[in-house]
Amino acid sequence: MALIPVTILTGFLGSGKTTLLKHILSEEHGKKIAVIENECGEENIVQMSNGCICCTIRGDLVDALNELWEQRKDKKSSFDRVVIETTGVANPGPVAQTFFMDDDVADHYVLDAVVTLVDAKHGQQQLNEHEEAQRQVGFADQIFITKTDLVTPAEVDALRNRLMHMNPRAPIAGISNGVVPLNAVLDLKGVNLNAKLDIHPHFLEQEDHDHSAYGHDHSHDHHHHGHAGHTDRIQSFVFRSDKPFDHKKLEDCLGGILEVFGEKMLRYKGVLYVRGRSRKVVFQGVHQMMDSDSAGPWGAEPKQTRMVFIGIDLPKDTLLAGLEGCLA
Repeated sequence: MALIPVTILTGFLGSGKTTLLKHILSEEHGKKIAVIENECGEENIVQMSNGCICCTIRGDLVDALNELWEQRKDKKSSFDRVVIETTGVANPGPVAQTFFMDDDVADHYVLDAVVTLVDAKHGQQQLNEHEEAQRQVGFADQIFITKTDLVTPAEVDALRNRLMHMNPRAPIAGISNGVVPLNAVLDLKGVNLNAKLDIHPHFLEQEDHDHSAYGHDHSHDHHHHGHAGHTDRIQSFVFRSDKPFDHKKLEDCLGGILEVFGEKMLRYKGVLYVRGRSRKVVFQGVHQMMDSDSAGPWGAEPKQTRMVFIGIDLPKDTLLAGLEGCLA
């Protein structure tokens, strides 16, 4: 049986999650979605008039997912996908890890993507004050800036630029007046091992500018700062090389990085050029859980490794030097 795709919806208070969930649970969109909300109220599972299911939980997510699965198996309820809302201040990491670590869950469900909503009006302040808000951005496969109609275009741009530096692998879209279209939230395959690694082009331009022919540009930190010269603890960096990796060295190096920094690594992904392999190697991970596989052949495109790492206080230069040392 096909696994049921799960979307983790995260975002700070006021970012518009409730509006989106209300839309899922009440509009006639023709999709059968089970929404799991983490509320303080009674635990229950309610069938909505549009065919969706609302499941309120207080306790353990694994129990809720197993319970939903049992209901579906016994034909008591039917749904094709699940959306999990995390509470406003939650770190989405443990929720995402559930889908890799718990065998019961992994037998029935597959994590499709982490979708993060950021409120255009209060986003900068929330990022300054709450590390959880930064984590939500770092974990995202897709970011929506909501309520863009309430601020100036310049404010939206400043926020977008900041988000892009924290997470250059998640597409960022602006939304005004409300609801995010469901097809922009579901089936994103953000946690899929595919051979495509899109990194925000603007981010790469700035990276290139930093590592210009004159060695390190002394102002290379200027664009990581928020408005008040506040440096985000969650940052990202990209490793690129046209030289192939030595497979064994790389394996040891990544193993070491994960062992030491696994808790601080939120998301990472790469398309690798490995010596002696005719095909691309793709890898990606959440914290210490890394997955890798062979992908398609290189074809006409130039063979080049591209890796992006998103984490908390990662020692960028040390890690880049370590990866550099694994090249054949």
